[in-house]
Amino acid sequence: MTHQLRIRLCAVLATAVLAVSGGHAYGAPARDDMGQDIDTAVEGVDAYWDAHWSEFFTETYVPPTVLGEYDGASANVPTCDGEPLADDNAQYCSTDEDYVAWDTDLMRFGYRYGDAFVYLVVAHEWGHAIQNRLEAELQTLDGELQADCLAGAELQGAAEDGTVVFESGDVDEVHTALVRDADRTPWTKEGDHGSASERVDAFTLGQELGVEGCLPEETSTEGAAALER
Repeated sequence: MTHQLRIRLCAVLATAVLAVSGGHAYGAPARDDMGQDIDTAVEGVDAYWDAHWSEFFTETYVPPTVLGEYDGASANVPTCDGEPLADDNAQYCSTDEDYVAWDTDLMRFGYRYGDAFVYLVVAHEWGHAIQNRLEAELQTLDGELQADCLAGAELQGAAEDGTVVFESGDVDEVHTALVRDADRTPWTKEGDHGSASERVDAFTLGQELGVEGCLPEETSTEGAAALER
């Protein structure tokens, strides 16, 4: 993945994203490479849904707030519904707080194997936010794998829109990080999220079939109703 979104998006879009993101500091002083990749993933996924939501669902797309990076070992760790966010994890808070967040150490774990990992984390948590906006019949029982599938669809869609760039080996980077970090962090724990191969397969399914491929087979996106928030 590359940081090309920052160059390609106009100032108007950047301002709009800042306005709905809970103050994610896109205009702040220069961030390190990982921080820039996280910003690019956030902007790309949000821009994809803003442009394409109406192709799949009714109502209006409303993005989650971006709480962003946090330190799970800090005494001031953020909370969701009054409970502290877990160390070495990432989360979509599905209460009225409606935000996405990721522990910095978790991102660093995966980033050692390539930048694609942080794109997966961001897009996966955004996928959970999308799930929370859908009627129950559009959600699958394996919610974590559906979020991985939506992550693939979101990022592939952003790539086709030219706002995120896939590089050779990105999916392999994701697989490597999931295998090597399996059960080392809550976010990569196989019992909660599925095996590395299941997660990569779900991600690839979203890439190949798009959003429709992530929905239950017995439903149709034609006329599908998303819950109004």
